[in-house]
Amino acid sequence: MLEQIEGSQAVAKAVALSRPEVICAYPISPQTHIVEGLGELVKDGTLAPCEFINVESEFAAMSVAIGSSAAGARTYTATASQGLLFMAEAVYNASGLGLPIVMTVANRAIGAPINIWNDHSDSMSQRDCGWIQLFAETNQEALDLHIQAFKLGEELSMPVMVCMDGFILTHAVERVDMPAQAEVDAFLPPYEPRQVLDPADPVSIGAMVGPEAFMEVRYLAHAKQTMALERIPQIADEFAARFGRASGGLVRSYRCEDADTIVVALGSVLGTIKDTVDELRLSGLKVGVLGIHSFRPFPLAAVRAALQGAKRVVVLEKSFSVGLGGVVSTDVRLALSGLHLHGYTVVAGLGGRAITKASLNRMLREAIIDQLQPLTFLDLDWGIVNRHLERERSVRRSGPVAESLLRDLGTVASKVS
Repeated sequence: MLEQIEGSQAVAKAVALSRPEVICAYPISPQTHIVEGLGELVKDGTLAPCEFINVESEFAAMSVAIGSSAAGARTYTATASQGLLFMAEAVYNASGLGLPIVMTVANRAIGAPINIWNDHSDSMSQRDCGWIQLFAETNQEALDLHIQAFKLGEELSMPVMVCMDGFILTHAVERVDMPAQAEVDAFLPPYEPRQVLDPADPVSIGAMVGPEAFMEVRYLAHAKQTMALERIPQIADEFAARFGRASGGLVRSYRCEDADTIVVALGSVLGTIKDTVDELRLSGLKVGVLGIHSFRPFPLAAVRAALQGAKRVVVLEKSFSVGLGGVVSTDVRLALSGLHLHGYTVVAGLGGRAITKASLNRMLREAIIDQLQPLTFLDLDWGIVNRHLERERSVRRSGPVAESLLRDLGTVASKVS
């Protein structure tokens, strides 16, 4: 059924349709509306049986999720930004124990300085934690991916993050096709855990493991990720056959068949890039887009197959590895090992900075004639950067960076509009 609805509320309804039995909630923007919506559905009896647990921190949320999943309950939680970092120890525990928890990460920048707007720094910081990471381009895809995530996680006994851009998607009101309960029930079977704490059949979960077996445990987590490379597209195909729309999968290309230049990206920015590509095509420029929807496991073979016919690849990412450069770019380069392509990394949108078609158009025209810097920061204000570097060279007590830049910009604090 078509609904005009906020992204967070669409996700809350999709999670409810998946029949979770335990929801652990701690509020942090921009995911709060999701758990608020789920709390209302539990309170009014729409989602039942389900225990909604208010906890005192994000660490507690993941700790409760671990306990409930180990006890055999279908379990869900959500977080963002500093909240994901606060639960990092438990995030690793969940994957190490092989528990199929589903968690929404409403992607948001990590401080300091404090920033509540969108980029991908939070989930990228946990890229090696052992969770599957699926990235949504639209609210429709975010809705669909949550239903697929429960199926995928429970088949493989692995936790799954569904990453959606904070505010850009979570707070955007769009039309989505909301499935009926019977449709979801037919697609997603009742949870049958591979491991469960049962007093009638006692077993230890998460016991001490020494050097004699720890490497093998970690390898098996990797082996499950490689299995996910097969199941993710299969589940996406099953979903498309049942619901009549394509969502998820490993990668999805747009106008790449004859493209000389292909832009690689994740998340909602794909829509803006596609619009820009359409405009460049009208000028006769052969540009395409490759959207990565499964960041972990990373689909090396699928990325290589999609990009090998291009002359150059531009990876646009909304996070970066300080002191090195691109995060996603490193994985893309590995996929393209041995191929002679011009490769560029473009860091954009950090802390919620707008990524406009005009800026993308200029950047891509530079890339097409191979005049783009290998590492480019889109729309970086070099004036205030160089001013501060000069200040640090000339004055020992140059002051805190963020506040100095704000003074240079003529303001004393960021404005929330």
